[in-house]
Amino acid sequence: MMSKTEHSNSERKGRAVALVIAGAMLLWLLAQWAGPKLGLPGRYALLIDFAALAAFVWALVVSLQIWRARQDSNSNGQG
Repeated sequence: MMSKTEHSNSERKGRAVALVIAGAMLLWLLAQWAGPKLGLPGRYALLIDFAALAAFVWALVVSLQIWRARQDSNSNGQG
């Protein structure tokens, strides 16, 4: 069973992951729409794509950390 502090940390991390995913996607969409209108070169689009990918990789890593922490707390409580 997760303690109250561990549960709170897990919830906080989960909210941060959700905000990063939503924010990265919104910024990426905005950049894809505004880039051609502003006449930005393609290399800036590639830079924005890599920044979004980095945000998604970070979100995946943190999500896996949350999942593993929950798995560890469940197995410790039963064993």
